[in-house]
Amino acid sequence: MTPPFLSILGIGEDGVDGLTARARALLSEARFVIGGERHLRLAAPLITGATAIWPRPFTDGMADIEAHRPGPVVVLASGDPFCFGVGPIIAKHFPESDWHCLPSPSSLSLACAALGWPLQSTQTISFCGRPVEPLADLLRPGRRVLALSEDATTPQAVAGFLTQHGYGDSQIVLLEALGGPHQRIRHTTAASFNLDDCNPLNLLAITAIDAADTAHWPLGTLPDSAFAHDGQLTKRDIRAATLAALAPRPGELLWDIGTGSGSIAIEWLRLHPSLQAIAIERNSTRLARASDNATRLAPARLRTIEGAAPTALANLPQPDAIFIGGGGQAPGVIDIAWTALRPGGRIVINAVTIETEAALFDAHRRFGGSLTRLGVERLTEIGGLHGFRPAMTVTQWQATKP
Repeated sequence: MTPPFLSILGIGEDGVDGLTARARALLSEARFVIGGERHLRLAAPLITGATAIWPRPFTDGMADIEAHRPGPVVVLASGDPFCFGVGPIIAKHFPESDWHCLPSPSSLSLACAALGWPLQSTQTISFCGRPVEPLADLLRPGRRVLALSEDATTPQAVAGFLTQHGYGDSQIVLLEALGGPHQRIRHTTAASFNLDDCNPLNLLAITAIDAADTAHWPLGTLPDSAFAHDGQLTKRDIRAATLAALAPRPGELLWDIGTGSGSIAIEWLRLHPSLQAIAIERNSTRLARASDNATRLAPARLRTIEGAAPTALANLPQPDAIFIGGGGQAPGVIDIAWTALRPGGRIVINAVTIETEAALFDAHRRFGGSLTRLGVERLTEIGGLHGFRPAMTVTQWQATKP
């Protein structure tokens, strides 16, 4: 069996001294070695072949690797290449028979070893090329989070974000250059963060501690009070039924047409970090409000489009699910939405007006699916007594595209 021409080697801050004998041999025999400037410097004592620093864009490096086939070629990466590293990119561009991987301990493993934290129950996130805002999805009192920093400025930004969101008392451990001669570990809190001279190669260990008045939203359907709105809000009971009908699966994209306050798209995004959503709304004030709601409740993950359907739907990525909460009666909207869906995709439309309800009856006749009447009654005061007052009945059409 022909051995792979490409070796992906993880290297730590201890350099070639931390490599196994096999990794050292592969590195010294390689005709071409590609990696970051720091990786090449760490591995320099064993490199005998040509070298290259990753180009920009990063994926152009795949052509450099291919150009040096049949190798041997070595890709250098930090620690475990498949832990927030280059490994998945290599695996995407080259078949499994072309490469093998020899990892070193990841910075996450080194951090857990230093702190005595169990890695399997610790939340992880990377800010390398990513915004800080998704950290909000992980914040729960007492939760432990390991966060990979982009550079020396990241720790201050994270501390400020935590403080702004009511987690200023959170304990922060700044771990710098782990596993190497310049390793340093420092302790502080988010609110009092004043650590300077940060090594660009750092990560943060966060123990989340919140203020007494910090809002904690449930993991399930949010209360109506979580959303700023002008009355255009899918209420909690109907929202729960709508999310059930949309049946989200990891990695899927939702179009929320006529998003109003953005409640359906936001609830969709909160179910799993891999979910994506595009909110379409013709009213600019409502769209801005939906964006603000998403910033608080599903940070940095809602894409918004201002415009009316069906025109605003042109050139959008193909959806796995579509919800129409407003404008379902407009000519062409249902047909265009149905055409846009991927096979196996779901469409759900809620109607409270006779006009939209008629459009749903027609859609049910042409595309199948199911029609459901959803009615909710809530206890209210009637004089000095109490009674149940019905909310507007919602007619819901749902269908799965063959």
